[in-house]
Amino acid sequence: MKFGVVFPQTEFGNGPVAIRDYAQAAESLGYSHILAYDHVLGAGPERSKSLKGPYTHEDPFYEPFLLFSYMAAVTNQIEFTTGILILPQRETVLVAKQAATLDVLCQGRQRLGLGIGWNWVEYEALNQNFRTRGRRIEEQVKVLRQLWTQPLVDFDGEWHHIPNAGINPLPIQRPIPLWFGGHVDAVLRRVAEMGDGWMPTYQKAADARPSLDKISANLATVGRDWEDVGIEARIWYGDGNADRWISFIDDWRASGATHMSLNTMRCGFNTPAEHLKAIQRFADMSGLFAP
Repeated sequence: MKFGVVFPQTEFGNGPVAIRDYAQAAESLGYSHILAYDHVLGAGPERSKSLKGPYTHEDPFYEPFLLFSYMAAVTNQIEFTTGILILPQRETVLVAKQAATLDVLCQGRQRLGLGIGWNWVEYEALNQNFRTRGRRIEEQVKVLRQLWTQPLVDFDGEWHHIPNAGINPLPIQRPIPLWFGGHVDAVLRRVAEMGDGWMPTYQKAADARPSLDKISANLATVGRDWEDVGIEARIWYGDGNADRWISFIDDWRASGATHMSLNTMRCGFNTPAEHLKAIQRFADMSGLFAP
């Protein structure tokens, strides 16, 4: 199992030196990847139409492609992944270009976790249709993979019309791995049909079992198996209880998880130094990074 860290951007401040130090520390400690969340806009909580979600305009979010480009320049081995990029609210061809550019600059150290999001305010502001986001992401994945693997693309779909055109440079990875986040049946079908991995947010592996069973059935239907699909769980640092960590890791490993990301947010930390100390302590656990 590979262990990464969730970049704690909502509690980290805006200092580029601290971000550099965090990326370099995560790499030197042996973490395999840095995961970042994605929100373009934060909405004010008071509005006529209700909006349910954990973040508002008061929570800071870096644009992930720019964040990872900066981190790529100050690291050598650590991988970067979005968890998740809200793809349907973005222009697909532009995402293909941004991801390909990052892939060249970081020499293939990239995975893209994708999802459809919950914040209709972002969709409205970005001139995209919130109601069609599920169907649109499936066409977007097809477009992305063609643009990343072919010098010229002809595509005529419901939302995309590309007349014999392509991006240059192409990415190092052809195509860049695409993982899906979410738990509804449509997501579990997408994981099996077109995904390289799944990013659940279940706290316990046992809670994920029904979804894992559905993915297994979907994989059998399309002629794939779990060797084609990774699983990335999230582990919360919490109060620093190492016994709880070990139990959590063991359960997810037994359930087939290939990756795990440590989340140190909402644990009472107030400074970058405290988050760094937490990932240091987690990494110091005996045998944590053993295969």
